[in-house]
Amino acid sequence: MIEVGAAAPDFEAESFDGRRVRLAELRGRPVVLYFFPKAFTPICTIETRRFRDNYADLVALGAEVIGVSPDRLDTQCEFGRRHNVNFPLLADPERSISLAYGVLWPLVPRARRVTFIVSEKGIVELVVWHEFQVSKHLDEVFLYLRKRAGAAERRPLP
Repeated sequence: MIEVGAAAPDFEAESFDGRRVRLAELRGRPVVLYFFPKAFTPICTIETRRFRDNYADLVALGAEVIGVSPDRLDTQCEFGRRHNVNFPLLADPERSISLAYGVLWPLVPRARRVTFIVSEKGIVELVVWHEFQVSKHLDEVFLYLRKRAGAAERRPLP
């Protein structure tokens, strides 16, 4: 799994809403990149809804959110539409993004439930991995982004 301090692998994929998303094009602001095992499963649905319901607050902290699962695009499209998701959900059926981030389980073709915060410069700043305590992902992301924002506010001007 990619660790804190590593360069975040770039990727390009189609979102459920028809947009092409490339990580490198989001430089300049932090990206909350969360991987989930399978659309429409109870825990993945709860997690995605939590990110959806708190998306405006994450954006207010300067971040963008991207969800990734190894589902096919048509499944991701239905999942995103059914749950009124307001950020990109990427399909990764070839598992290339999941492999690049090292989030696949060794013996099962499913992604682990892992959330990364990628800095404005493309460096991994936070890794959160909880398979069943899904609320901890968003909680830890908020805690980190708020601390980060507070630190930025206290920096002296040049």
